[in-house]
Order: sequence, then structure tokens, then C-alpha cells
Amino acid sequence: MLELISEGRVQIRSNALESARVAANKKLASLGEEGYYLIVKPYPHIVLRENKMIATAGADRLQEGMRKAFGKPIGVAARVYIGSTVLELHVKSADLQKGKDAMHAAKTKLPMLTSVKISAIAKSQQVTA
Repeated sequence: MLELISEGRVQIRSNALESARVAANKKLASLGEEGYYLIVKPYPHIVLRENKMIATAGADRLQEGMRKAFGKPIGVAARVYIGSTVLELHVKSADLQKGKDAMHAAKTKLPMLTSVKISAIAKSQQVTA
């Protein structure tokens, strides 16, 4: 099992999380559908808002400034803290190098420093069919 762990306290926009997921999936495509299991841990539920201001001539009569400045939603983000897991990847031990490459590809898409933690899955955690 590989985990991509955050080393910073940031907000990650939903499109950055999706971009990291796609980059990791692209590296792991050669393993097939049954060859890996990728989990994106943080859920983007923080609504980002922006109070748009007009910066052209004559705009002083159209704007309200900070009066009723709630803003319009422009996207969503997930809050990530130091030491929390962003991505979790389960691969077979033979495919460990491909898993590391996938985590490196996902790491480049995220707006913070990250580290990869590798650990073995205990027998009790494995799912039996």
C-alpha cells in the first residue's frame, strides 16, 4: 500500500484533486482494472467565493464595495492538514515501482509538498472473495 501524505496545511481545489487522480490512473493503466485500487481521501466541500469588482472607468457608480460582499461561488476545495493522506494506492508487491511512478505523477499536480509512505497490508485487512 502506498500513501501520498501532505506536508503542508492547504486547501486543494477540486480540479487539482481530479488532475492528480487522472495522472495516477494514466500511469497505472497497464496494470488493468483488477491490478490496483486507488482512493482519493479528501472530499472537496469548502465553497470558494469571489466578490467580483469592476475595474473600468465609471465603475465607481456601479459597485457597492464591501457592502453585502458575500460573493458568488467559483469552485470547491478540500482542506488538508499536515500528515493527512491525500491518495491511497493498493498494488501488488511486484508492481511497486509502477505505484511509485504513479504517486510521483500525482504529486506534481498538487499545490503542496508531499511524501510517499509505503507499507504492507496485513492479512486481516485483505478482502477475501
